[in-house]
This record gives sequence, structure tokens and C-alpha cells, in this order.
Amino acid sequence: MVTIKNIEEIQENTSCSLALGAFDGLHRGHMAVIEKALLPPFAEHAGVLTFAGSPSGGPAVITTEDKESLLAEQGIERLYSLCFSQVRDIPAEEFFWETLIGRCRAARLCCGEDFRFGKGAAGNVSLLTRLCREAEIELCVLADVLDHGERISSTRIRAAVKAGEIPLANRLLGRPFGFSAEVIHGNHIGTGLGFPTVNQAIPEGFSIPPFGVYASRIQVENTWYTGVTNIGVKPTVGSDRVLSETWIPEFSGDLYGKRLRLALLQFIRPERKFDSLEELKAEIRKNAAQAGEITGAGKK
Repeated sequence: MVTIKNIEEIQENTSCSLALGAFDGLHRGHMAVIEKALLPPFAEHAGVLTFAGSPSGGPAVITTEDKESLLAEQGIERLYSLCFSQVRDIPAEEFFWETLIGRCRAARLCCGEDFRFGKGAAGNVSLLTRLCREAEIELCVLADVLDHGERISSTRIRAAVKAGEIPLANRLLGRPFGFSAEVIHGNHIGTGLGFPTVNQAIPEGFSIPPFGVYASRIQVENTWYTGVTNIGVKPTVGSDRVLSETWIPEFSGDLYGKRLRLALLQFIRPERKFDSLEELKAEIRKNAAQAGEITGAGKK
């Protein structure tokens, strides 16, 4: 997949199918639009035109790196990840003819029914329909994807994460909520307790669930392991920053400096301070058993 972040650098010579949208969560609704763009005869020349970050300014439910990886895994050939400031002042019809048709060489456009474009968000699906007819290209407008009768949106997912309703967030996303990040050094207290952990900094601007312990899965190379993840400041032993700290009972090895993908599955308990390290150790063992029941014992 080729990623272009500057509108001036877009100059394609092959026609493509293009998915349009903010795609700030890559949830089930967003993926429906992207899957439409991947249909024949453009399966090998499908692209996504989106924005870096969320134009709404809300916390992210997927990191930029994970967003790019997921789109590449889906088979997207071209990713135009533009800063909103590059396009916000371009009139809608000018954006259509000069960018979508002239630069991207779009032969099919795919979007949701609430898609807006151009200066002041003046362009809508009605205008896009007329312009596509004039350009003699295909337009696919997808209806909202619903979950239990409600529209799936990044706003709903953020609310679910904030409330600790991780299974709901995962259902709306169509995949486990989480992030990829480098393993960093912590205070090594977990190792001293007999529970060596993987420490990862929460990505800047990322949605943070309630502090506490979660059943999780963590990917080491090509294998997924059951994990017990604490998100917070570790009140019993102390931490000067918010971290994600995961114990992987079935793995032993040096992971420092490696980039691992963490997936949260279910909230187990709030973060709290224990009276002793022995009490903390007993609780960690209990939480590991709970995580195993949630993820499926021995499942990889």
C-alpha cells in the first residue's frame, strides 16, 4: 500500500475505486464503505481518501499506525491521508474535478449517506450524485450500518470505551478495541513479584478506558496470547504516568523494544491499592484465571 499525505503529491495514472470519509474509527460502518470500494473490477486498484486524525477532535479509537495496517490488510492499494487543513477551503466542485477526478483518477466513488465535502461542508451526496453523472463515473452510497437499531459511530464507541463497556465497543468496531505500541521499561516490580509484565505507553490522544484490570489478548509476532492488562497508575506500587501493563502467563522472553498489538476484551475489576504485595500477588493470580475463562483456556 502506498500512503500519500500531501494533496500536491497525488498524481495517479491508473483509474481507481475510491472510498471517501473521515474513517476515524474503521468501525463496521466504515468498513462497509471500504469493502464496497474493493469490489471488482477495481479490487487491485482501490484507494481510501481520508484525514489524518479525526476532524471532530475527539479521542482516537484506532491509532494512525493501526489504521494504515488494517487498510493494507484489507487490500487497499492507495491511501491518501490528508491533513484537514489542506482541503477545508477547497470549494466542493473544484475538489471533485481537480482532486478526485484529476489527481486520483477515480472511476468509482464510495461513501456513506451523510458524507460531506468541500469548503464549509457545502457538498453532499445529492451534489456528488450530479457530479458523478456528469463525469460518467460510478457512485455507491451506503446506508448507515445499525447495531441494535442504532447507527454505529465513533462517538458511540468512544462512549462505550469511556464507560468500560469493552464488549460493546468491540461489537461496534467489528474487532477488539486496542492499540499497537512499543514495549518500554517499567519499574520492574512485576518481575520481582514473579509476574513479568509488558509495559506500553498509551498513544497520545487515544481513548482511555476506566483505570482497572482487563482480560486481553496480546500479539507476539504471529501468535495471540491471553493477557491480564492493568491500565492506570498502579496505586499499590506507584507510577508517575498512565501505562498499559500486561502479564502474559503463557509467554516467557525479552520483548523490550518490540511493537506489540494489545486487544482488550472485558473489564475485570477497578484499579485499587492493596494492603500488601502478597495480597496483590493473590489478586493477580485470580485475575489471570478470570482472563483465561473469558478468552478460552489454552487458546492461541
